[in-house]
Amino acid sequence: MTTHRTALVELLAAEGFVAAEEEADELLTRAGGDAELLDALVARRLTGEPLAWITGTVTFCGLEIRVDPGVYVPRWQTEQLALRAVERLPERGSAIDVCTGSGAIAATLLARRPGARVMASDLDARAVACARSNGVDTYQGDLFAALPSGRVDVVVGVVPYVPTSDLPLLQRDTLTFESPLSYDGGGDGLGLLRRVVADAVGFLRPGGALLLELGAGQPERLAGDLERHGYRDVAILRDEDGDVRGIEATLRRRAAR
Repeated sequence: MTTHRTALVELLAAEGFVAAEEEADELLTRAGGDAELLDALVARRLTGEPLAWITGTVTFCGLEIRVDPGVYVPRWQTEQLALRAVERLPERGSAIDVCTGSGAIAATLLARRPGARVMASDLDARAVACARSNGVDTYQGDLFAALPSGRVDVVVGVVPYVPTSDLPLLQRDTLTFESPLSYDGGGDGLGLLRRVVADAVGFLRPGGALLLELGAGQPERLAGDLERHGYRDVAILRDEDGDVRGIEATLRRRAAR
């Protein structure tokens, strides 16, 4: 297999990779001029293995994030959620990132709010190790279970929210490599989202922000849970195409006595 960039771009494009030029550059950089290594890297990519697992990193909000094999790969669509969480986090505030994966959101918070305290959690030991390698204070456990007690200004997370019946509709090869546990949100996709909405009340300060990634139609179905647990000012986060990417809600302040 030739190391010539043009040939590599053409090969990737022919195999259906929409960002063929960018991927070719990343593979060439990772190979560092080693033709045999490049052949091996390209062969892995042609199976559909995530590029970030092959190169070892992904760029997220301008940061180079380490992503180990087996760890959920952060998507560019999540950057809006992360940057909005930065806006809601005071300079010396505190935040929790649940289901942190590689720690991309938490690392973004730390980079943009260096005076803040940021903690993260994940159920998967591989993710915990990866997030720690990215400088994130990470605890292994189910959502908030392993985190130290205390009130924070922001709770943010990309928890699994794909309805089980929709898993086969995910992008080609996604579940060939990545675990269904990173995506499967149960029957209606809201199982874990509802748990975070409820459990975050025990960690958020009154006036604190809850930011969660989710999909089309889910903000409306989650509205009753948010109201019941005392959230207000619920806003839907949309991308430039108008597609739903997440929600932002504020925990109601207690009435003065």
